[in-house]
Formats: sequence, structure tokens, C-alpha cells
Amino acid sequence: MEGDKVLYPLNLELEGRKCAIIGGGQVAARKAAGLLAAGAQVTVIAPQIADSLQKLAAAGRIKWLQESYQHGMLQALAPLLVFCTADDKAANQAALSEARQLGALVNAAALPEQTDFTVPSHIERGDLLLTVSTGGVSPAFAKLLRERLEREYPVYFGEFLVRLAALRQEVKEIPGGSREHERLWRLALSDGIIDLVRDGHLDQAEEEVRNGIANAGIKSQDGTC
Repeated sequence: MEGDKVLYPLNLELEGRKCAIIGGGQVAARKAAGLLAAGAQVTVIAPQIADSLQKLAAAGRIKWLQESYQHGMLQALAPLLVFCTADDKAANQAALSEARQLGALVNAAALPEQTDFTVPSHIERGDLLLTVSTGGVSPAFAKLLRERLEREYPVYFGEFLVRLAALRQEVKEIPGGSREHERLWRLALSDGIIDLVRDGHLDQAEEEVRNGIANAGIKSQDGTC
């Protein structure tokens, strides 16, 4: 929650989707890097852009409209997301207004009360996604927490998630329905599992989860749980 605004967390699939960035500074460069990593089509609107953005434009990875934002530019692009990062506050406000008219979602760090979404710091471990957000209050603190998460949750967690996916299919075949399956998982995924995975003992962790599920199932059948 940011003040009186409640933010609803979700993950967006941006592969092939159009996104626009107003401004060409370092903030714009960071936004572009994240969008490209997600497979988005990125257009930067700014008379001047950072060296890193120039390299991306030269390589054909982003489109650069080398001029100040003017009304109508977003309508031609039809973006899903718009990032307002320009030093010119009037340009940010004008772009935000046009984006609203088009139904695009807006991220504007300088206009937090009008921002539709925030982009949290995050790490990915295969299908495991961990995010940290301070709602724009302190990006430095969010970065520090993300770095802590990177140390606490190494690559092993992504590998273990693949094993849990296979186990999940086996659990789904156990009679009792989703409520019973959830109960089995809660009993099987003990606190010690996290420690085993963190240290890379994936085989032992998987065996303990299997045993936990089996024991919980036996107790359930006996009526002792």
C-alpha cells in the first residue's frame, strides 16, 4: 500500500509487446535493459540519450525517436507500458495524459501519485521469482535487499523447483482433492528443506519431501492426522 493507494502485484508477459520510454538518461537506460530482458519491443523518445542506449539503438535492439515528446507520438506507437523518465516535467505529464487516453499503463517516478505500477527489484531462479519493492521510497534499500536474497537463494532453488514440479504431479494423483494435497505439502515442506536446498543437497531435500508426503498420507489414512 502506498498512502491510500493499494497496489495489486502481478507479473506481466512482455514478449513482443510494445513499450515506450520518455527520456533518455540513466533511469531510461535501466528501464530499457529490463524491458529488453523480458523480450519487449522498446521505443525511446528523447532528443539525447545515454551512451548505453545509443549502442542499443545502433544494434537495432531499440527504436530511438530523436526528438522531444509531443502529443500524438504514443498513439502511433500504441504501447502497453509507458515509462516517463524525462528531466522535462511537462513532457512527462503530457505523455502520462496521452497514455491515460490510450489505456496504457504508466510508470512515472517523478509523479508517484499518478503511477499505475512499480517495477520491483527481483531475482529469478528458474520458475522461482522473488521480488522486493519499496514503492519508490528507497530504491537503494530495495537493491540491498535483493542482493541479500541473491545470497540466501542461490541457483539450487531453481533446480529444486523442477523436482518439486515432478513431485506435484505425483501428489495430484493421491485421493482427497486440492485441500488434502495442500495439507500434504505443508507437512512435507519443513523448515529444514530450505536449508538443505540452500547448501545444494538437492537429493536429500527431495527424499525428505517424498518421505514427508508419504508419512502424512499414511497418518491421514489411519485417521491419526
